Amino acid sequence: MSTVKTISKWTGIVFGAILLLIAVAYGAMRMNDGPVEFYPWFTVSIGGPFRSGELTVAPESWEFLREREEIEIQTLNPTTSRTVWAPIVEGELFIVSGYMNSPIGRLWKQWPATLEEDNRILIRDEGKIYEQCLQRVLDEPQKAVPVLAELGRKYFGGSGELIPGSEIAVTSGSVWMFEVTDCE
Repeated sequence: MSTVKTISKWTGIVFGAILLLIAVAYGAMRMNDGPVEFYPWFTVSIGGPFRSGELTVAPESWEFLREREEIEIQTLNPTTSRTVWAPIVEGELFIVSGYMNSPIGRLWKQWPATLEEDNRILIRDEGKIYEQCLQRVLDEPQKAVPVLAELGRKYFGGSGELIPGSEIAVTSGSVWMFEVTDCE
């Protein structure tokens, strides 16, 4: 057998083994109770449906999450969970998904598009589960600008100062912003 054929054969075997491992890991994550966390600083942002937690009435204000880095949410169709950032503005909770216009974002972040069909979610925090809905914020700079300022303060070391014109990230579709609301 020639060297090229041997290298090709082993490259194929290694590539196939890697794909198999990825498929098994993805399947295992989908069977987990919520998003998979390897270390406190490294959370894989996908998991299975919530299997633990107590269904609780949603709070009047989400202010208690103001300094919480991340929360867990689960979409209902499909029933997958993920860890997301949680900006709070005037007691209202928002969920923001970036990179939505990029090829990587469209591949990596498919969950926001599923909300167009079914916007119901579950939020799990410290063993409590809240049934909520997500309403996409599209053309509302009065909401988008403060949320983006809070996002900058909380996650990127910004001052929290409002930046007029920052809503273009939301109105252009680069960032999908959702307001957490009660379902009707």
